[in-house]
Amino acid sequence: MILRGDPAGPLAVPAALSGGSMRVWRVWRVWVVPVALLFALWGCTSPIALVGSVEPATVASPLFAGHAGFEKPAVPGGPVPAAPGAPAAPAPTPAPLPVPTPTAVPGPGPGAGRPHWAWDDLPVSPRARRIDCERIKCVALTFDDGPGAYTGPLLDILARHRARATFFVVGRMVSEDGGSTLRRMVAEGHELGNHTWDHPQLPALSQDGIREELGRTQWLVKQVTGITMILMRPPYGLTDSRVAAESRQLGLAQIMWDVDTLDWRDQDPSLVAQRATEAGPGSIVLMHDIHASTVQAVPRMLDDFAAKGYRFVTLSELYGGRPAPGRKHYGSPWRLRR
Repeated sequence: MILRGDPAGPLAVPAALSGGSMRVWRVWRVWVVPVALLFALWGCTSPIALVGSVEPATVASPLFAGHAGFEKPAVPGGPVPAAPGAPAAPAPTPAPLPVPTPTAVPGPGPGAGRPHWAWDDLPVSPRARRIDCERIKCVALTFDDGPGAYTGPLLDILARHRARATFFVVGRMVSEDGGSTLRRMVAEGHELGNHTWDHPQLPALSQDGIREELGRTQWLVKQVTGITMILMRPPYGLTDSRVAAESRQLGLAQIMWDVDTLDWRDQDPSLVAQRATEAGPGSIVLMHDIHASTVQAVPRMLDDFAAKGYRFVTLSELYGGRPAPGRKHYGSPWRLRR
C-alpha cells in the first residue's frame, strides 16, 4: 500500500514487514505523519529541526531621533526594527523647542514690572577659579559659532595645555550636537556664552525675535548642562538698545573683544596664531571653533602665550565675577584704564 505522494518518498510502505513491524508502521503512519504535516502547515520547520534547542537571534536595541537631536534606546511600544531589505522608516520629527514666556515681577521692588524668566535665580557655574588678573597676566580665549566638527579636537588641545576658554554657542548647533560637547566643556572648566539660536543680525529682528533667539538658546543650554549662562555675544558684534534691553532682562552681559584674529576670513593657522598673540594682559581674543585652521593654530598660540607668562582664563575669571548684564564689555576694566 502506498500513500498518495511520491512513491519513493518517506511515506511509502516498506516492501516486506513482519506482523509486529506492520503494526508499528501503521501507528507511525496514523499519528506521527499527520502531526508532522500539521507542523508543516503551521509554518514550522521539519520535525527533525525541532529537536534540540535553538538560540534566539539577538537584536540590538534600535536608536531613534528624539527631542532636540538626542538619541535614546527604544522602549516598549516604540519603533520596531525594519525587516532586512526594507526601506528604513523616517525618523520622527523633533518637536519644536518651547521658548519660555516671561511674566512680570510683582511690585513694588527693584525688579517690579520687568519680565522674570524661569532661570533668573538659578546658580551659575561654580567652577570659576579665584584669579586676580589685575596682578597676573591673563588672557581670555573665546570661540564662537560651535559646537562643530572641530570642537572636540580643540577641547583635547586645551586639556593638554590645561587652558580654559569661553565658548559662545549657537543653539541650533547645540541641538544638532545633542549636548554631549557642552557637558564636556562644563566638566573641563570652560565657560559657556549665548550666541543666539540661528546667528542672525539681532538689530534686524523685532523685539520678540530678539527675545526668542536669546531665550531659546538660554533654555536649551540650561536643559543639557544645568548651567545658567551669564554672557552673550551678538553675532557679527551687531547690537542696539533693544538687544541690550533683552540681554539685561536675561541677565546676560554683552561680551565683545579687543583682539580679532580674522580667522573666518584668513584661514591660515600661522596668521591666526600671530594675530592672537599680539594680545596684551586682560585681552579678549575672538576666534571660531568651526574652522579647522583655527584649531590648528591653537597649539602654537598657547605655547607663545605660556612663554610670555600668561594665564588662560574664562571671562568670569577675567572680570573677577559677574560682568554687568546688558552692558558691552571689550576687555577687563583695569586693562582699559591703563
